[in-house]
Amino acid sequence: MSDAPYQVIAAEIRRRIESGELAPGDRVPSTRALVHEFGVAMATATKALHVLQQQNLVHARAGVGTVVGSSRTQVRARQTSPELSRDEVVRMAIAIADAEGLAALSMRRIAAELGVSTMALYRYVGGKDALVLKMVDAAIGEFPFPAKPPATWRDGIETAARLQWAAYRRHLWLASAISLSRPQLLPNLLPHTDAVLRSVARFGLDKSAALYTAISVFAYIRGIALAMESEAQAEQDTGMTADEWAEQYSGQLTTMINLENLAGFRALFEQDGFEFDYDLDQLFEFGLELVLDGLELKLTRLR
Repeated sequence: MSDAPYQVIAAEIRRRIESGELAPGDRVPSTRALVHEFGVAMATATKALHVLQQQNLVHARAGVGTVVGSSRTQVRARQTSPELSRDEVVRMAIAIADAEGLAALSMRRIAAELGVSTMALYRYVGGKDALVLKMVDAAIGEFPFPAKPPATWRDGIETAARLQWAAYRRHLWLASAISLSRPQLLPNLLPHTDAVLRSVARFGLDKSAALYTAISVFAYIRGIALAMESEAQAEQDTGMTADEWAEQYSGQLTTMINLENLAGFRALFEQDGFEFDYDLDQLFEFGLELVLDGLELKLTRLR
C-alpha cells in the first residue's frame, strides 16, 4: 500500500533534515510552499507539518516560520508537565499564526507545540473560533493608546490608524481575522472605533455619518493590511519581491500598453522610463493623508 500524500511530504522533509540539507534553525517550506511544490491541498500540507512537529523535528517560530528543531516549550512540557494558562495558549497560537498564517492553526497543532492533549486546551480557550477572538484582542492590545489625549480631531484618527497599522504589520494574519461587517466586541478593539467617534464628535454629525466615518477609516487601513499578507505569501511562493516581479513582467506590460493604447500608463514610462518603489508603508501614509484630507472637507460640509 502506498503512503498517503501527507506521509510522502513528511518523509521528504525528514530526509532533508537528516541529510543536513535543512540544518537546526533553518526554515522548512511553509504550507503554501508545500502546496506549490507537491501539488496537494492546504490541509494535506498542514497535516504533513503536524506529523513532523509530533516527531519533534520542527516547531513554529514567530516571525520566521516553521523551523528545524524541537521547541523549548515542548522540552519543558515533557520534563515538567506544567499547568497551562490561557495566556500561554493564546501566545502559542499567535506564534503559529505569525509563522504560518491562520490556515495552519489548529487546536491539535497548538496542543502538540505545548506538549499537552488537544482536549486540555478547551478548558482554557474554548473552541478555535473563541481562541481566534482572544488572539485578535491580545494582538491589538500590544499597541495601547497613549495616555495623553490627542490635540486635534485629525491627531485622534491618525493615532488610531497608526496603532492599527503597527498591529497589522507585526501580525500579518490579523487583518483577515477582523470583520468589517460584523465587528468583534473585544476590549482592546472597540477603543479604536471609539477614538474615531470621539474625534469627529466635535463636528456635530448625525449618528449614521459618525459611524460611517469610523467604518471608512477602519476599512481603508484593513484593506491595505490585507495586501501585506497576500504579498508575503506571494513572495514566499515565487521567491520574488513585488519589485522583482514587476521587473520580470515589464516587457509584457510595455506590449500591453502599446496594444491597448493605455495613454495613462504610457505617460508614466515615456522618455527615461519610470522606476516605482512598491512600499506598503508609503502607500499607507499616502492613502491616510488622502482619507484625512477628504474627511476634513466632508465633515466641514456636513457640519
